[in-house]
Amino acid sequence: MKRFWKDVSVAAGPDGHAITLDGRPVRTPGRLPLALPHPALAIAIADEWRAVGEEIDPRAMPLTGLANVAIERIATDPAPFIANLAAYAESDLLCYRAEAPKALVARQAAAWDPLLDWARRRYDIHIDTVSGIIHRAQPPLTLARLSDAVAARSAFELAGLSPIVTITGSLIAGLALIEGAADADQIWHAAQIDEAWQVEKWGDDDFAIATRTAHRADFGAGVRLLSLLD
Repeated sequence: MKRFWKDVSVAAGPDGHAITLDGRPVRTPGRLPLALPHPALAIAIADEWRAVGEEIDPRAMPLTGLANVAIERIATDPAPFIANLAAYAESDLLCYRAEAPKALVARQAAAWDPLLDWARRRYDIHIDTVSGIIHRAQPPLTLARLSDAVAARSAFELAGLSPIVTITGSLIAGLALIEGAADADQIWHAAQIDEAWQVEKWGDDDFAIATRTAHRADFGAGVRLLSLLD
């Protein structure tokens, strides 16, 4: 679709802060009003629309895309979205450790143990870890409390949390980030330990680099969205 507007503005209203194009409110793909709960987020999304060239490229508008998810998919029916995110606790990346070599085992422990220790204290839960990839079920109370932590979040918080959790494979890491127990660089480093180890040993390739770059951008969009909700 070609750009058809000249002016982009933010208009405050009873339902939130709306983005307008030449005075007309922007709507989501499902025709719901694109109303943002925080002015900083509205300004950032307005900047995405101002930056559009001759053609609209959704990939260059990640905050708009996440806001659409919050409004259309989450706010209208939160339960399935919450369940999908909470399910990552059943096989959280941080709980599955390498059996060898010792150097990799040590790297994982150094980056992952503090996050697990935080979760244990924060939610008063028991978390099992295992060496290898054989699934080990977590205690039902652990899963229930982590699910409650997800359910307590707003639609926009869940939209920002989603790419962080799905890309890292760790609900615990995502919760640590959103609660300020770890920063974005710490979480990204923790999630990349296994891949970084493989790159060190066997080298990189163009496909892996492109995938990692795309994941880093999506992860960053989620982090930025959360930062704009403060």
